[in-house]
Amino acid sequence: MDGNRVYIFDTTLRDGEQVPGCQLNTIEKIQVAKALESLGVDVIEAGFPVSSPGDFNSVVEISKAVTWPTVCALTRAVQKDIDVAAEALHHAKKKRIHTGIGTSDQHIRYKFNSNREEIIERAVRAVKYARQLVDEVEFYAEDAGRTDNEYLARVVEAVIKAGAGIVNIPDTTGYCLPGEYAAKIRYLMEHVEGIENVILSTHCHDDLGLAAANTVAGLSAGARQCEVTVNGVGERAGNTALEEVAMILRCRHDLGLQTNVNTTKISSVSRLVSGLMNMPVQANKAIVGRNAFAHSSGIHQDGVLKDSSTYEIMCPQDVGVDDNNIVLTARSGHAALKYRLEVLGISMSPERLDSFYQEFLRLADQKKQVSDDDLLVLAGAHRQETAHVRLDYLQVTSGRGLKPVASIGLDISGEKFEAAASGNGPVDAAINALKLIIRRQMTIKEFTIQNITKGSDDVGKVHMQVEHDGRIYYGFGADTDIVSASVEAYIDCINKFKN
Repeated sequence: MDGNRVYIFDTTLRDGEQVPGCQLNTIEKIQVAKALESLGVDVIEAGFPVSSPGDFNSVVEISKAVTWPTVCALTRAVQKDIDVAAEALHHAKKKRIHTGIGTSDQHIRYKFNSNREEIIERAVRAVKYARQLVDEVEFYAEDAGRTDNEYLARVVEAVIKAGAGIVNIPDTTGYCLPGEYAAKIRYLMEHVEGIENVILSTHCHDDLGLAAANTVAGLSAGARQCEVTVNGVGERAGNTALEEVAMILRCRHDLGLQTNVNTTKISSVSRLVSGLMNMPVQANKAIVGRNAFAHSSGIHQDGVLKDSSTYEIMCPQDVGVDDNNIVLTARSGHAALKYRLEVLGISMSPERLDSFYQEFLRLADQKKQVSDDDLLVLAGAHRQETAHVRLDYLQVTSGRGLKPVASIGLDISGEKFEAAASGNGPVDAAINALKLIIRRQMTIKEFTIQNITKGSDDVGKVHMQVEHDGRIYYGFGADTDIVSASVEAYIDCINKFKN
């Protein structure tokens, strides 16, 4: 094993997908898994098989779809979990079971109502059992960040003797400071018998904005695997961002660490995940944000024009940002559109490309040119032909001195419906008209509008949360007409209602 090699363990499809409203179907998960494989990720945590039939099936299909990365399945320290994980991993070329238990006093007392000795026994029992089913077992000490180092060392030593080949030291609550987390890894490296025979792994959360810093600190102290997600997606404030760690290690040669990541694919994979999860990347996000390589200050612009290294520590091309974009307009052909989609990491069948091209032309007729972000929104907003409820038409009248009125036409399973209503504004009028057709108790809990660029002809993205029958549903819509985008987002929620 190369002592300078850092293994990238991606948990976008497990920890990252736990974000409310960001759930992916199996086909979408396979698409992400293949993109991660092309990116050079070493381990793909494909899901938590015992949690649901959907998660189980996703692990099965991802195991079939990827070739060289290790496919990992999460479990608790429970025999049934481990059995189900092993079954789901049956088709994987390289398989790993990731089992574990909480080790902090808070978890031991309040979550398990147990004691330290019993926790060690359960951990050892789970690892031994998993090793009977697969060759590679990783153990996680949940909430290791708040576990005292002496007890943590006892747990780690016990699971190594039981057969764990990788030991994960999660800062589950994002509580640690970089110096503390590095000291924890260093303590384990110095006090655990057999530690030289296993790989220590970092798994840091961003509750205090320190996930990447803690991860790099842990790697500097001796960990050689880091658990990350694309765009830093994950519960609460998110996980360590894959792209940040990859570029930190690439830019900071003095750390002497390297990964297998093909960084030129970072941008396309970031956009793919953002689009499929309907989770926009903030403009000032490191590495993959819209403004990551933008300079507005005159002093900065002057310096960059003279020599990019004055204000840029990496080239846009290093992460797959293309300075020489082909400009797409209404006169662009299929070939140019296909090329641009492939650059963005989107592959389509010839039949799908033909229909998408028509959607592209309609957008291009409304705008002088179509940007990459426009294409991603258009691709993400596409509704399946089999959608239960579809928007046929929308007409809105509003303006100063006029009461907004909307007329709407819906196709519901092939049957046509029409309605008209007024409201406090054009969006409210359109939603009121829609509610006259869809007669269910629905309440909008969150309504967010985001533009792509800054022009008056920009595509607007609408993210919406609707409460129905005690559950929250998430919808997404995109259009140059923000009223239409809002209605599409609302309909997207309706199509997800449990009948």
